[in-house]
Amino acid sequence: MRRLIILALIGLVAQLVDGSLGMAYGVTSTSLLLMFGIAPAVASASVHMAEVVTTAASGISHIRFGNVDKQVIYRLIIPGSIGAFLGACFLGSIPGDIVKPYVSFFLLILGVFVIYRFLFKLNSSEQLSKKKMGKKQLIPLGFIAGFFDSTGGGGWGPIATPVLLTSNTMETRKVIGSVDTSEFAIAVSSTLGFLLTLGWTQINIQWVIALMIGGIIAAPIAAWLVKIIPTNLLGILVGGIIIITNIRTLLGSLNVSQTISLFTYFALAILWVVAVIHVILKIRKSRCNNPD
Repeated sequence: MRRLIILALIGLVAQLVDGSLGMAYGVTSTSLLLMFGIAPAVASASVHMAEVVTTAASGISHIRFGNVDKQVIYRLIIPGSIGAFLGACFLGSIPGDIVKPYVSFFLLILGVFVIYRFLFKLNSSEQLSKKKMGKKQLIPLGFIAGFFDSTGGGGWGPIATPVLLTSNTMETRKVIGSVDTSEFAIAVSSTLGFLLTLGWTQINIQWVIALMIGGIIAAPIAAWLVKIIPTNLLGILVGGIIIITNIRTLLGSLNVSQTISLFTYFALAILWVVAVIHVILKIRKSRCNNPD
């Protein structure tokens, strides 16, 4: 019973992070499950199955709060679902760990750009590009993000969110809401692929239900936070998650010592906190100068 409560709390925390920042449910929940001694294969399969329900709850919440761009969702879900299914089916034969560091480096650069954009540039709706991302950009983005979501243990949000943010064609809250809502189809496709290759024996239904309960509770709270948190602050929070998540992958692939890794995380965390404080002060100053 104690473990089920802990799993529910893990699901709550993971969905709160994912639903408010548009990424990191898989990274957060899988990392915490591994920390509690659950086998990697069981953790991955359980998380993907739990995501079927948590992403549905998150998507419904984002739609109710108006945080979605339906056209973007429609263009992402089909290629994303195909990529996720193929990634899950061929997980055992495709060397995803070999490719993952290169993807992480690319995402790390995007994370730095996201931080730069929201830290030093205003992000008002008037500055958004009038040219929307078309099928030529969204179809390959959906396929690649879906594929790495299955093979890399999480990737839909970490890939799709920063790419859409740096395109400067959507409000931050709509990027987060659209990515989270479309992830439902990705979770379903990944789960089907895992069930075909791994079977039910790798999945503990009680653990999955516990993760689902925590995620369902957190979903509307996260969607509400996206609605009320200022765009620039959301951008800084998202950028920080992107950087820290991917620097962890890169340091692991380079076999960097634990001391250097801890120092790197600590230094990045301090810089991230400074950036968040700077943006909060800018927002307060702007509100004082424009009380209306």
